[in-house]
Amino acid sequence: MLQNIRDNSQGWIAKTIIGVIVALMALTGFDAIFQATTHTNDAAKVNGEEISQNELSQAVDMQRRQLMQQLGKDFDASLLDEKMLRESALKGLIDRKLLLQGAEQSKFAFSEGALDQVILQTPEFQVDGKFSSERFDQVIRQLGYTRMQFRQMLAQEMLIGQLRAGVAGSGFVTDAEVLAFARLEKQTRDFASLNVKADPAAVKLTDDEVKAYYDEHAKEFMTPEQVVVDYVELKKSSFFDQVAVKDEDLQAAYQKEIANLSEQRRAAHILIEVNDKTTDAQAKAKIEEVQARLAKGEKFEALAKEFSQDPGSANNGGDLGFAGPGVYDPAFEKALYSLNKDQVSEPVRTDFGYHLIKLLGVEAPEVPTLASLKDKLTRELKTQQVEQRFVEATKQLEDSAFEASDLAQPAADLKLTVHTSKPFGREGGEGIAANRAVVTAAFSQEVLEENANSTGIELDPETVVVLRAKEHLKPEQLPLEAVNTSIRAQLTKEHASAAAKTKADQLIASLRDGKTPLDKAVDGQSWKVVTAATRAQEGVDPTVLQALFRMPKPAAKGKPTFSSVTLQDGSLMIVRLDGVNEAVAPTDEEKAQYRRFLASREGQQDFAAFRKQLESQADIKRY
Repeated sequence: MLQNIRDNSQGWIAKTIIGVIVALMALTGFDAIFQATTHTNDAAKVNGEEISQNELSQAVDMQRRQLMQQLGKDFDASLLDEKMLRESALKGLIDRKLLLQGAEQSKFAFSEGALDQVILQTPEFQVDGKFSSERFDQVIRQLGYTRMQFRQMLAQEMLIGQLRAGVAGSGFVTDAEVLAFARLEKQTRDFASLNVKADPAAVKLTDDEVKAYYDEHAKEFMTPEQVVVDYVELKKSSFFDQVAVKDEDLQAAYQKEIANLSEQRRAAHILIEVNDKTTDAQAKAKIEEVQARLAKGEKFEALAKEFSQDPGSANNGGDLGFAGPGVYDPAFEKALYSLNKDQVSEPVRTDFGYHLIKLLGVEAPEVPTLASLKDKLTRELKTQQVEQRFVEATKQLEDSAFEASDLAQPAADLKLTVHTSKPFGREGGEGIAANRAVVTAAFSQEVLEENANSTGIELDPETVVVLRAKEHLKPEQLPLEAVNTSIRAQLTKEHASAAAKTKADQLIASLRDGKTPLDKAVDGQSWKVVTAATRAQEGVDPTVLQALFRMPKPAAKGKPTFSSVTLQDGSLMIVRLDGVNEAVAPTDEEKAQYRRFLASREGQQDFAAFRKQLESQADIKRY
C-alpha cells in the first residue's frame, strides 16, 4: 500500500507539476497547477532558489480569502492594499524557503518510512481505525492535492517542524527568572473605577465639518472596482447522451474485470524497525528472538502486542486485515503468498525493518455475472468515451477562443450559450465569480486590459469555462449624500469621546490635587471598588485590566495612582490604583508550570532570532 503511494506519486502527474510547491497551504485547484507550468517569471530568489510568481499569486489569494473569512460581511475589498498584501505574502514565502534551507543545512531529515507512518496514523485517512488508500485519495483530492503534492507538502512541514522543535526545544530559564515571573503573575491589585460617559447628544456637527472629513478621507469613500464578464461553459455531462456502448466492448470490459479478480489474503505481522536507534543486526537479532519464542509455542497475537513496532496493528495482534496483490512491499507480499493458512514466515526484510508474517485466512474471489456488472461497466465505458470527447472539446474551445475576438464564434462552434455574470470585485461574488481562478482570470492583464478571451478555466473536474471582460467598473468617488450618515456617526463618536477624555483628565487632576475627595461619589456616581484583582479577573474589561497592571505602584497608603482607558463606545474609564498585594511564594507544582511556560516562550524567541539570522545571512532578491 505504502509502496503504491510512493510509486504513483512519481508518474506523469508528478512530471506535470514538478517544481510547484503549494505555498502556505494555498489550495487553488487545477487551474493554479496548470498555470504553474506556464509562468516562468520569478517573484524572488532565496540563496539562488526560486519563488515563482504563481506561488506568490496563490499566497496572495490565500491571504485575501482568510481576510474574507475573518471579516465576513464587514470585508470591503476596495480598502484592501494589494501592494501590502503581496509584500506580506512574499515575506511569508521567503521565510518558509529560508526555514527549509536552514533545516537542510542543519542536516534534519527523516525516512520515507517515517513519512509513511505519519500518513498511516492520521485519523482522517483511516476507516474503522485502519488506513484506507481510498479514503486517503478522497481527502487529499478534496483539499486540491495530488499524492505527489501532498507528500511534498508534508515532507516540508515535517522538516520545518523538526527545525522548530530543535531550536525552540533548547530554551531554558533560571530559578531567579521563574521566581520573578511568579511574583508578577500572582500579584493582585486593589483598585476602583469610575465611568465618564460619552454624550453623543451633546455634539453639534456642522455641514462644513462633515464636508472637511469627507474631503480628507476621500479614498475611504470609493466604490469597489468590479468587472462584468461574458462566458461560455462546457460541461462533461452534456456528452453522455452523445455516446453509446457496443456489445463487443461491453463483453471485453467484463472479461477484463473478472480477469483482474484475485484472492484476498488476511495477514498479521510482527515488525522490528531498523532506524536511527536500531541497527540492522540488532533488529534481526530481536526478530529471531521472537521467532524462537513462537517455536516454543507462544501465541503470535500476544507476541505481536508485546514486540511489534507497527502502531497500526500491534494492539490487534498484528492483524492487517484482508488485502490483494500490489498492496504490500514486494518482499512482504512474496513471503505472504508463499504461506499456507496459519503458517508463519521466516524473518522478512523490507524498507521498514524485519517482519514475521502469519497468514490468517484466504478469500477466493467471487466471479460476478455480466448482468450484475452491466450497468457499472456501461457507465465506465461511457465515461471513458465522454472523457475523450470532453478533452477534445476543451482543446477545441481553447483554440477557438484564442483565435476569436469575442465568444460568439467559440459558442457557435460547440453549440454553447454565452452567459453574462453579475458585477463582481477582486474578492469574488456569486455564481462562477465564487471561483478564485475565475476572479484571477477576469482581473488579469490579458482579459481586463488587452481585451482577450481567457484560457480554459476548470471550475471542477466536470466543467470548463472561457470568459471575456464585458464591462470594467472602475472605482468612483461615492457622493457625499451617500456617506453623510456614516460620517456624522463617526465624527459624533470621536467628538463625544474627546469631550469625555477632557472631562476625565480634569477629574483625575482634581483627584490628585485633593480637590475632589477619594471616598465621595462623582456626579452622583459611586466608585466601583475591586480588591485583590488578578490579571484574569472576571467581570472587568480586559483593556482596563491591562492598564491596571501597567500602572506604577502607589507611593504611599492614601496616595493612589490614576489612569484612564477609552472603551469601545467612546466612554472613558478612570482607574484608581489603591494598592499592590505581593504574592506568596509559588508551590513546586506552580514553579514547574511557570518554568515550562517560560522555557517555551524563550524557545520561541530563540526560534524567531534564528529565523532573523537566516534572513540576515541570506542572499535574497525580490523582483
